[in-house]
Amino acid sequence: MLDECLEGLLTDPSGIYVDGTLGNAGHAAAILERLKDGGMLIGFDRDVDAIERVKDKLKAGAGKRVELVHDNYANMAAQLDRLGIGKVHGILLDLGVSSFQLDIAERGFSFQHDGPIDMRMDQTSGQTAADLVNTASEQNLADLIFRYGEERDSRRIARAIVAARDKVRIETTAQLAGIVERAKGGRKGKKIHPATKTFQALRMAVNEELASIEQVLEQMVGRVVDGGRIVILTFHSLEDRLVKHFFNRHVPREESLQQGGVRKIYEEPPVKWIWKKPLTASEEEQTINPRSRSAKLRAVEVGV
Repeated sequence: MLDECLEGLLTDPSGIYVDGTLGNAGHAAAILERLKDGGMLIGFDRDVDAIERVKDKLKAGAGKRVELVHDNYANMAAQLDRLGIGKVHGILLDLGVSSFQLDIAERGFSFQHDGPIDMRMDQTSGQTAADLVNTASEQNLADLIFRYGEERDSRRIARAIVAARDKVRIETTAQLAGIVERAKGGRKGKKIHPATKTFQALRMAVNEELASIEQVLEQMVGRVVDGGRIVILTFHSLEDRLVKHFFNRHVPREESLQQGGVRKIYEEPPVKWIWKKPLTASEEEQTINPRSRSAKLRAVEVGV
């Protein structure tokens, strides 16, 4: 959904734009191509490997118009302060896990490749998913699998994990996927692996993903210039609901007054939706990239 992201984001080719999730720099490179000499791109990624992988690609020919930051986008406001940047013209967040991370077994994001259960987007800090799986109480495991994975069998899965780790520490994605699969009664011919929701939940918990989204929105909605945009690409319902509810609080709505007339109610700053409904990937894109099937793209303009 590259074209749709750029359409929603870019309002001033000489402006300052932030890509909060660099990944493989597809969005970042496309933004740079459309910026004039006065424009600037600040790119964030929690994964130092991602920064190193795209640095030369983005810096070539762009020079000081590009600033790359190894940090969680939740800390965007503080990092912009460090760089001496006040307001920006647009912010893009692509909340999907990059293909690069999914395809490397050592990162532990996917049960398709057996490897250590790490799942940290920033491997320089924080607990791993293995730490969580092997130390959290059965109740806490069940709660996080239910909350972040929306997994109805969360209690059964948590019970199976605790029973298994009492015998031997759970170290690999294959071990964990097998435990979850057996707890759910096997695959039974289903296309989606039984461990999918559990792996999603653990990844979100380890990386504090929902808290990061809330933090960046709270801090940055007031640091976008009037007429600037915030564009967010989500990949599951929890993220999408959070984004939708946050911005709806900033969309002015009319309330009738007892004494007559109306007043507008909203949290500062006011915003308006660019599209009434979220955009989704075309059938052609879904065929080429099956991961895009769950994508929803929302965008708001600040200062209406």
